[in-house]
Amino acid sequence: MTPISTSKANTGASSGAEAASQGETGGAVRCSLCRGAGFVHPVSSSGEPDYSRAVPCSCREQALVRQKQGLLERYSNLGYLSHYSFETLKPTGRTQSIAGFPAALDVARRYAVDPQGWIVLVGPVGSGKTHLACAIANERLSQGEPVFYVSAADLLDHLRAAFSPGSDVSYDDLFSQVRNTPLLVLDDVSTEGASEWARQKLEQILNHRYNLRLPTVITTDVAPDELDPGVSERFVDGGFCSVLWLGNPRSTGVQIPALPEGLAQQTFKDFDHRRTELSREQRQNLQMAYNLAVEFARQPEGWLVFQGVHGCGKTHLAAAIANSRLAAGQPVFFVVVADLLDYLRSAFGPDSRLSYARFFEEVKQSPLLVLDDFGEQSSTPWARSKLFQLINYRYNARLPMVVTTCLSLDEMEIRISSRFADPRFGTVFNILAPHYNVDVYDRE
Repeated sequence: MTPISTSKANTGASSGAEAASQGETGGAVRCSLCRGAGFVHPVSSSGEPDYSRAVPCSCREQALVRQKQGLLERYSNLGYLSHYSFETLKPTGRTQSIAGFPAALDVARRYAVDPQGWIVLVGPVGSGKTHLACAIANERLSQGEPVFYVSAADLLDHLRAAFSPGSDVSYDDLFSQVRNTPLLVLDDVSTEGASEWARQKLEQILNHRYNLRLPTVITTDVAPDELDPGVSERFVDGGFCSVLWLGNPRSTGVQIPALPEGLAQQTFKDFDHRRTELSREQRQNLQMAYNLAVEFARQPEGWLVFQGVHGCGKTHLAAAIANSRLAAGQPVFFVVVADLLDYLRSAFGPDSRLSYARFFEEVKQSPLLVLDDFGEQSSTPWARSKLFQLINYRYNARLPMVVTTCLSLDEMEIRISSRFADPRFGTVFNILAPHYNVDVYDRE
């Protein structure tokens, strides 16, 4: 039935779209349908008002919705972050260099519709991870669903303050709210320099939410494996937790080398695998190398070793794989072997800010490692030892890797070449194409 105003003068034409009238006292805005009474007489089947009955006016429902929305907004703790929405986000992030942002944005939009599991947004300051997290929160609020936002540092401060006798909120109430809220957005998580008490509190909260499968969005500017294991151990559950990378995170001791500026622009689209100056066999060979690289970038499994002369395109393909994975929001460690050995040597220095052990572990355990120009600087016993340690670790752990080299397998140390050549795990492909600038290459 269609509700109408209680005023007899407006029995048929009144609607919620009409301008509200002013009250006689105080000038308060009143509903044009019920004139502030809060109820209306429904229209009977004859089209006339049924004065024997009264139903709540739509303005009461609207007021309840507004009241609920106001309560949800206060509960959310978003404050000035309430303007962070998907509409105010740039599709590529705040800067064009954040390769993983578009993929993370797509995941965040779908998550906001139906939050399931956890999302961990990893990236440096300014990468847009907090904006993405708050956009999820504000989208849920717009749907009338509860969400609670808090930065990790503020949360720990509030928990400490709650012990005070004069606190407005009890420790138990606050701790319970954070642990049990339907959707938690925990911003800027870091355990660097944290006390044992602080780490314990974060671990308790995340443990509880993990066990109860409560949706949670976490942001951090530190690589997950540099967080306290009690905090990050749940992130490895790929079926429940999605870790999205928005660029290289801040490191507490390990500096992950970024792709050199030139290589950061090299993609599959600008790889010329149809070079007209090549023979038919060389073009077919280069096409096969291209196809191998594209397939590996879709799903990195095992090892892909590209052999060939300088300038044949092997580094371009390796960089294209790395850039493709970064664009999908996945972490990649790309490094030239000579640079890697320099990093390791420098880490031994007494003034080094780089932890040798942590850096080497970062390289060994990287989800995808790209080693460029392998074998060029491996002549010393120390270098050969370090490279074998790295190769052997990733071989035993079955961690994906891309290698480029100018050496044949026969020119490599047998204990390394045997692992490259293992057909159960790796693919070795020799690119037959000469240097792109054949004339220059021949003169050299």
